[in-house]
Order: sequence, then structure tokens, then C-alpha cells
Amino acid sequence: MSTEVELVKEQTEVKRYPIQYPISAYTFPSNTRIHQVWFDDEFIHISLTDRRQLSIPMWWIPTVFNASPEEREKFEINPQRTMIIWDPEKCAINDEIRIADYLGAIQA
Repeated sequence: MSTEVELVKEQTEVKRYPIQYPISAYTFPSNTRIHQVWFDDEFIHISLTDRRQLSIPMWWIPTVFNASPEEREKFEINPQRTMIIWDPEKCAINDEIRIADYLGAIQA
């Protein structure tokens, strides 16, 4: 039994569109600041001044995950508004979250 295969060459037309705006014309946030922080049963929610919101699973940060809801609320935001800090002299948690660490993972 012989089978012959016929090769078909199809050409696809490629449409090219003019670029309306170069990448330099877009506005991307250059620096990020914490506006507000709140917690639910599973996440640390962070609202940023540029209107973005992050939700970080608490299980990523065991010290926060294993703490009571009252202790989680005893955080401070550093003066530059770039870190959430739990001071072990003020609560049972000794940890900090740098927002740039989480945004770097998202933007990569």
C-alpha cells in the first residue's frame, strides 16, 4: 500500500500596524509607597499610593501567620512608607515586609 503526501505551501499575510505611542510615553509608577494595610483570615492586603493593591498569603510569612489577629495589628509603617515592621519590643512578632521584594516578583 503506497501513500503519497502532497505538500501545500500556504502563505499567510502579515498585517503591520503603526505604533501609536512608544514605550517611553507610558506612565509607570517609579516609586511605591504604602497607603493602607489590613488583614483577613488568609492574606495581608496592602494598598499602595499609586492605587495598586497587593495581597500576600500569610502562610508565606510564618511569624505573621502563626500570630494572633491582635498581634498582627501591632505593625508600624516605616517613615519612607516602604516597609511594614513588627517590633518585638511592642508585640510577639519580629518581622518586616519590604514592598519592593514583592513588587519585584510581580514585575519580573
